[in-house]
Amino acid sequence: MKTVAILFARADSIYKTMPECDVYDIDRDARKFAGGIPVVAHPPCRAWGRLASFAKPRHDEKELALFAVDQVRACGGVLEHPARSNLWPTARLPAPGSVDSFGGFTLPINQHWWGHKAEKATWLYIVGVSPRDVPAIPMTLERPTHCVAPPHGMRAGHPDWRPIITKPERERTPPALARWLVDLALMCGTGQMERAA
Repeated sequence: MKTVAILFARADSIYKTMPECDVYDIDRDARKFAGGIPVVAHPPCRAWGRLASFAKPRHDEKELALFAVDQVRACGGVLEHPARSNLWPTARLPAPGSVDSFGGFTLPINQHWWGHKAEKATWLYIVGVSPRDVPAIPMTLERPTHCVAPPHGMRAGHPDWRPIITKPERERTPPALARWLVDLALMCGTGQMERAA
């Protein structure tokens, strides 16, 4: 039985290998999700990031993240976006350390902790579970082997230079993080909503 909806997944998503996941990729429009089970949402971020002015999103792409916020608030679950995404002020999502009127909170993570090649600073908006009940986070101080983008002006040969990850590597969720997000979403189902408030 499908018990977690994955909204806005890649076509080759790791979530498709998890039997409990009902996956909505580009061919299966996430806006058709009827609710009723907790979600893990990965809405497109290029229209919301620091370089949004250079992005060329589809005409309706920006609204997908707002739809994802509504689903997380209605069904419980987690939304993943780059750290400091402009989605936070627009959708009035709480800053790290705060809780909103939906019982939602923001958890800053680095995807490197779950095996990503780059640090990939990420914010999670979580509704339906209290911060103290979040599954254990496998924090590591080990230096990532790659970077999303090098600091301005840094070139190969510099002692801190690292190779840049590819676009598909930027978009993929590490398998260990995908498992963690699904486990977290399962804790956030509608039955947990009152306890978290």
